[in-house]
Amino acid sequence: MTSVELTAGEVARWALHAGLPLPDERHTDVAATANYIHTVIRTLRELDFGETPPAAAYNIEGTAADATL
Repeated sequence: MTSVELTAGEVARWALHAGLPLPDERHTDVAATANYIHTVIRTLRELDFGETPPAAAYNIEGTAADATL
């Protein structure tokens, strides 16, 4: 999968488009953070969970299944 890095200029443009203008000094940091989050999500998408059911399907013994305490 090809990765395209988000640039500081694109961050400024998208933030303004969303109605969230950022100070100029924040563009680079926000771009770096968004790129890191994208890397983590890309890694998670590559994991093969096979037949693993979602966490909601598990019931730990000794706990109430109906969420009562």
